Amino acid sequence: MYDLAIMWDWLAFGVRWLHVITAIAWIGASFYFIALDLMLRKADGMPEGAYGEEWEVHGGGFYHTTKYLVAPARLPEHLTWHKWQSYWTWLSGAALLAIVYWAGAELFLIDPNKADLATWQAVLISAAFIAVGWVGYDLLCKSPLKTRPTVVMLILFAGIVVVSYALNQIFTGRAALLHLGAMTATIMTGNVFFVIMPNQRIVVKDLQEGRTPDPKYGQIAKLRSTHNNYLTLPVLFLMLSNHYPLAFGTQYAWIIAALVFLMGVTIRHYFNTMHATGRGPAWTIGATAFIFVIIAWLSIAPTWDGDYEALDAQAMTDYETRYAEAEGFADVENIVLGRCSMCHAREPNWDGILWAPKGVHLETPADIAREARQIYLQAGVSHAMPPANLTEISPEERARIVAWFRGANDGLELASLTD
Repeated sequence: MYDLAIMWDWLAFGVRWLHVITAIAWIGASFYFIALDLMLRKADGMPEGAYGEEWEVHGGGFYHTTKYLVAPARLPEHLTWHKWQSYWTWLSGAALLAIVYWAGAELFLIDPNKADLATWQAVLISAAFIAVGWVGYDLLCKSPLKTRPTVVMLILFAGIVVVSYALNQIFTGRAALLHLGAMTATIMTGNVFFVIMPNQRIVVKDLQEGRTPDPKYGQIAKLRSTHNNYLTLPVLFLMLSNHYPLAFGTQYAWIIAALVFLMGVTIRHYFNTMHATGRGPAWTIGATAFIFVIIAWLSIAPTWDGDYEALDAQAMTDYETRYAEAEGFADVENIVLGRCSMCHAREPNWDGILWAPKGVHLETPADIAREARQIYLQAGVSHAMPPANLTEISPEERARIVAWFRGANDGLELASLTD
């Protein structure tokens, strides 16, 4: 069964790669069409019903694009729909969430010091946050406030702050930021699936049946598309944050996450204004830099009080107990303490390391048992850790790690191996 750990990691890698590929396609198309909208210009001789046109040069050729605000008089035979990039980004992201955070709930999702949850409880709460985020946003956009987009965005930001705080009171800092990103990404895909595409289908059907489409459908879709445009960059930051403990390994992680949404607005406003006028407002650069400095300052807030006695007194979970009681654990503990814990400590003592890489701590028996699978993958079957083998872990020591992990998992089902 130990080979399943390797294949499970490759599965996560493959799904993550798919997620990145589809996200690039979706975000690229989204950014392009927003820029195109802003660069459209009126011109003489445009077809009836045309809103504006744009000439572009790329790849050795010239492109002439014309936009109809409602619809052309005749539906063209060839019509390209931009939707699958969004759908596959969400589907692959949901699969990755299940593989990493639901199947690995005891490692990456649950923080017993915040909320001592069973795996099924944590998974349900995780899914509920994502679903409720979309429902709340959609109701807000359909409320009487829908004609006041600035007010909608301010209320949305307030909701993001509340959700960010709530997530950080329940889950690990890493999971909290990731879930805020997943909730926001679900809002974006929900806009495409439930609003933008249905409205476009109504317009197409009206054209096919000889009716003049109502412009309100295009206006609603355009508003949701604009929301997506401003939410994209914060989602990217939150998805990347799990690689940087400075972003999630602080008690102020929820504030950092909220401030990232403000940076997303200032950065997108710069590019949107530049596309529309040819020049971006300089103040957005200063505002973005100022917010980023605040985030960096908040990231160094201490989260560890140095109470190792309390740490050692904590009861181990069933998952941790399995590895701590497995044959060879004492040897592995000595190897990890001697080769890894100088960096993977709550207060690292390796020059230049201020925070444990990826927030992984390897100081106590519970720490080591909790990270058994990653120790096996990173320092057992591969030589990824330590980096460049700086602490000179020997082949024999790697073999002991492999034997310990495989011995602990002999005869176990995949569900037990990855829980």
